[in-house]
Amino acid sequence: MPKQFVFEQVRSCPVIVNFNDKPVTSDAGLTLITELDRKREITSRLAACFKDYRDPNKILHPVNSLIAQRIYDLIMGYEDINDRETLRHDPIFALAVGKVINSEQESITLAGKNTLNRLEHRPEDVSSRSDSRYHRIEHSTSRYT
Repeated sequence: MPKQFVFEQVRSCPVIVNFNDKPVTSDAGLTLITELDRKREITSRLAACFKDYRDPNKILHPVNSLIAQRIYDLIMGYEDINDRETLRHDPIFALAVGKVINSEQESITLAGKNTLNRLEHRPEDVSSRSDSRYHRIEHSTSRYT
């Protein structure tokens, strides 16, 4: 068994799993899932099936990041969207969605439960998503491949 395992370089810093020290996180398995997702483009292909009517200049969490966060939550056993309030500050989940982590950055904040709730639970009676104040992301049946 190797002493350490180096993952694909992310934008922030190298991610190295070292088996010689005390555990830092219980969710380190997410790094393997992320590697598989990047290679197979699972969440990015799914995100292409959504239409985002939000102002691009005001978006902190693009649709592909929202989809990845929610799917990673489910895979790691966090099926309740309320868990997102704690997970939004987790560095392993930040690395998984490609957020930059370094010593100069104060804190990493991923999408919270309210943002992801808008993605999951949208009312069917909103006539125009582009004019809706809160429900501005919808799936696009024409984008399924």
